[in-house]
Amino acid sequence: MKPQNLQKYSPFPPVDLPDRQWPERQITESPIWCSVDLRDGNQALAVPMNVTQKLELFELLVNIGFRQIEIGFPSASQTEFDFVRKLVDEGLIPDDVRLQCLVQAREHLIKRTFEAIEGVPKAIVHLYNSTSPLQRRITFGGASRQQIKDMAVEGAALIKEMSAMVKATEIDLEYSPESFSDTELEFALDVCHGVMDVWQPTAEKPIILNLPATVEWTTPNIHADQIEWFCRNVKQRDSVHVSLHTHNDRGTGTAATELGLLAGADRVEGTLFGNGERTGNLDIATLALNMNSHGIDTGLDFSDLPAAREIYERCTQMPVPERHPYAGDLVFTAFSGSHQDAIKKGMDLRKDEHQPWEVPYLTIDPEDIGRTYEAIIRINSQSGKGGVAYILDREFGFDLPKPMQPQVGARIYSLADKLGRELSNAEIRQAFLDEFVNLENRLVLLDYEIDHQDVDPGHVRCRAKIKHDGQAMEATGVGNGPINSFVNALEDLGLKDFKLSDYRSHAICHGSDADSAAYIQLEKEGCGGIWGCGVDPSIELAGVKALVSAWNLLPPSG
Repeated sequence: MKPQNLQKYSPFPPVDLPDRQWPERQITESPIWCSVDLRDGNQALAVPMNVTQKLELFELLVNIGFRQIEIGFPSASQTEFDFVRKLVDEGLIPDDVRLQCLVQAREHLIKRTFEAIEGVPKAIVHLYNSTSPLQRRITFGGASRQQIKDMAVEGAALIKEMSAMVKATEIDLEYSPESFSDTELEFALDVCHGVMDVWQPTAEKPIILNLPATVEWTTPNIHADQIEWFCRNVKQRDSVHVSLHTHNDRGTGTAATELGLLAGADRVEGTLFGNGERTGNLDIATLALNMNSHGIDTGLDFSDLPAAREIYERCTQMPVPERHPYAGDLVFTAFSGSHQDAIKKGMDLRKDEHQPWEVPYLTIDPEDIGRTYEAIIRINSQSGKGGVAYILDREFGFDLPKPMQPQVGARIYSLADKLGRELSNAEIRQAFLDEFVNLENRLVLLDYEIDHQDVDPGHVRCRAKIKHDGQAMEATGVGNGPINSFVNALEDLGLKDFKLSDYRSHAICHGSDADSAAYIQLEKEGCGGIWGCGVDPSIELAGVKALVSAWNLLPPSG
């Protein structure tokens, strides 16, 4: 094993905030949301979206409910510029949506941005420059703090000047001290105050101060300390929307954002499914659905998450991983037998969709986000009786008696073990039919009828034609019902070496031509109870077929 050279790394310094308040708070309301899919997300793609793809994704974001959307960096390329103009010139911007455009604090880029947004009803010009010691030393060749602050202040002054010249466009300002996550807090605050002095925000027209965790250097609690410190020290707090923009380098972008909201932030920037540079941005879908699971209305509609995912994947050519929170193919799927059993029991207890959600292992109701119960339980060799029973019940209408479930489950997951893979729902159904339903091998039911003539009240006579070990026979029996009379008929032929110990039946589906399912357990000395199932349009004949199935599953006598 190669020795690790850990001396090159050092702990991130903590924030001096001994009376921090965020650990005692709860998130009780939704922040202002801003999607940066079309800018931050797009610039992280190996093949950036074309105008058609960006337009489709823009329409999705509007339909989900985003009212602030960063659509690009129009001064960076002609494609970005043309997309903004297409939205404006073709009247594609809803009246209540603010288009946000990113721009560096450089004069010619700011002027080009204003050319792009001419005629936008409501716009946010998002100014940024890097402020961290690392960026000052490496990117800006040793620039001083004052030089960095001057860059931001001069950019804000030019934006204010040009905003007054734009006709019929309402302009808001957003400023980001890029790399806030590793900038000295006092300096980040000083730069922001310099921008505020130029912009002169009010409570009615606040400034957005966006505090990016451009790189996630440390644990979420330190990010929360940074945000709380800033919120407590920024001037004119009622004239500022403190905004979060977390990345996911350490895999804790969602946690950092949630703690940042506890620390006092008002606004969140992120992308659908976390697309973005390196390990990505905050996943807004995850954060919003986390809030939904605590009963908080976010104003974002993810009731058809699969459709949103399909559009996202088509436009970005980025797949959503199978284990991605909420949206992944497998996140509502249980393979473990104990998990499956608990989920089935929880589902079975739900009688009303409005009752509190209390299903083991599932934090939200999959139906709330457009998922179905079809894939909640999937069967492999680790599965158990509860999962198989759930599939057969929910997907195919077979309500297996609880005592029968272990026998069926063992057969099904032994098949999965033999094949070495997951079984599809169709394969589970077919295996159940092959192993338990209307079985015909040693004993075959050829014909069966009943009558009530010449028998005591409450009794019936059955006449059956059967085949036993290849030999055709006729059997007659009298009993208190179709099944009991058939048992007595078998006894007359010397074929009753069992005790009928349980019987259940139900309709598989509604309608006059619906099938019925019956389940019978037979007990035989030395082998315990064996279950069989019968299916037939006649509930009476379904019971007889279930008895034949169970008889064929008993070990032969002698």
